[in-house]
Amino acid sequence: MTEERIQKILARAGYGSRRSCEELITSDRVRVNGKPVILGQKADSQSDKITVDGNIVHAEEASIYIAYNKPRFVLCDKTIGDDTRRTVFDMVEGGSNLAVVGRLDFESEGLVILTNDGDLVNRLTHPRYQHEKEYRVLLASHPDAKQLEVWRRGVVLEDGHRTSPANVTVESNAGKGTWVRVVLKEGHKRQIRETAKMTGLFVVKLIRTRIATLRLGTLKSGESRKLTPEEISVIKDTTRPGRKIGFVKDMSKKPSRKIDGNKSDPRKTYKKSDRKSDPKTDETRKTYKRPTKGEDINKKEKSTTYKKRLG
Repeated sequence: MTEERIQKILARAGYGSRRSCEELITSDRVRVNGKPVILGQKADSQSDKITVDGNIVHAEEASIYIAYNKPRFVLCDKTIGDDTRRTVFDMVEGGSNLAVVGRLDFESEGLVILTNDGDLVNRLTHPRYQHEKEYRVLLASHPDAKQLEVWRRGVVLEDGHRTSPANVTVESNAGKGTWVRVVLKEGHKRQIRETAKMTGLFVVKLIRTRIATLRLGTLKSGESRKLTPEEISVIKDTTRPGRKIGFVKDMSKKPSRKIDGNKSDPRKTYKKSDRKSDPKTDETRKTYKRPTKGEDINKKEKSTTYKKRLG
């Protein structure tokens, strides 16, 4: 087998995204044949002995893809030291060897993906790919049109980050509160909660319902399931480099409108041939010749001379 960059081998073996695998290398936790490595170094996963923290890396593990409905008060990060809080890795069998796609904060809930496919983790989490994530958000009050418009345009958060435009739609009222649907193409820390706060709103409940093409569906809180081969194929195709994805429209609420191009449709487009012809105007357009700069100056001089004679 040919050599390839070590961070790519680690990502394929389930050590996280390529970025996090690069951090493993720069923090001096990776060895190849017992020797420290540097960023950009290559190795052969078949013939070289690669270790992380002394553990041998098996690069040819079968890929695992799991959808998990994260409950509230469950961490998406691995705990350190005496932290006894539950994590998504504890809730899924074999989760300790998987990476999480679409981290949610401690109080939020909904869809996350657990996988050992480092390439997919990278394509779904790296900011440059701008894949969508969709949320249902319960606000404590009824937002007005100005608040929604500010949210859609983007705001500057307290940490200085300028949020990108978002798709924000009011779904329904819930007593004194309001359910809104939010679609983002970025994943800044606590972005929805902080953006709502900057617009004078408060988030009561936040549920992620979609990552790229994968939807939460009927998966109950705390439940997990393996992705089907078809789901894996679609999400890989959708996230392949160079593919541009716009906001996904929810067509279930609004029927499509067919334009037949009849006269009653105000959006009908007209061709140049539809313009009525005026023989006089058309003839003038054909025979008129714009004077050159020299001709224009001669006319002005003649006019001035004529006026002097009259004077």
